[in-house]
Amino acid sequence: MSKADQIFVENILDILQNGWKDDDVAVRPHWSDGTPAHTIKKFCIVNRYNLQEEFPVITLRKTFFKNCVDEMLWIWQRKSNNIADLNSKIWDSWADENGTIGKAYGYQLAQKSIYPEGEFDQVDRILFDLKNNPYSRRIMANMYVHKDLHEMNLYPCAYSFTLNVTGNKLNGVLNQRSQDMMVANNWNVAQYAALLCMFAKVSGFVPGELVHVIADAHIYDRHVPIALEMIKKEQFEAPKFVLADKTDFYDFTVEDFSLVDYKYNAFDEKLEVAV
Repeated sequence: MSKADQIFVENILDILQNGWKDDDVAVRPHWSDGTPAHTIKKFCIVNRYNLQEEFPVITLRKTFFKNCVDEMLWIWQRKSNNIADLNSKIWDSWADENGTIGKAYGYQLAQKSIYPEGEFDQVDRILFDLKNNPYSRRIMANMYVHKDLHEMNLYPCAYSFTLNVTGNKLNGVLNQRSQDMMVANNWNVAQYAALLCMFAKVSGFVPGELVHVIADAHIYDRHVPIALEMIKKEQFEAPKFVLADKTDFYDFTVEDFSLVDYKYNAFDEKLEVAV
């Protein structure tokens, strides 16, 4: 069975059985009909995925992998904040009149700083260090920039990624301040696993471990019945992940990422997104 499924089910049960409900407090998120979107949550969930064992995509329901990768490339490769550069509609609710999400995500990764070795944006600095100083303990990107928060249409949820080399393995830690577990959990896990594989490929390493740290892991009230139904579904073996053999980080396209023999449950329950 997929270990990603097992971890996901354990997380959902832990939240539902041991979590705290915010029913009695004022909350910012709301549903499309204006109703407050309350949650049940756990503080600080930490999950570890060994990418040498399997690619962490759930089979309880389909993770739309191509769209997942497209968003990852939109942020990390294209460094865009313009929704016109994205093939899905997932950011439309947070777009402004100019079609951007403000100074968030890709915008922050594109900002350049001057170092003794030259001028780099955050992604190019990672690539430089992986090539020239791979055992550094300073290889990371951060998108939670306080001076720009007021110009972001949504504060970054997955806000930092730290890379660390152990022997020939490239490991990563994804820090996330907040996670809608039913809508976005495996989406983020799969895309950062793909990103880690991408960095490893172009830097001459093999993918190691992805660690996912979630400060506020929550299930929205309207998602609880769906969660209870979904975790009862059959679990299949994880698919094989295939990444094209390219050496330039900026040459990859969505078509270079694939899941072979991806089996999953049909699951037609629609998950409304709280905004």
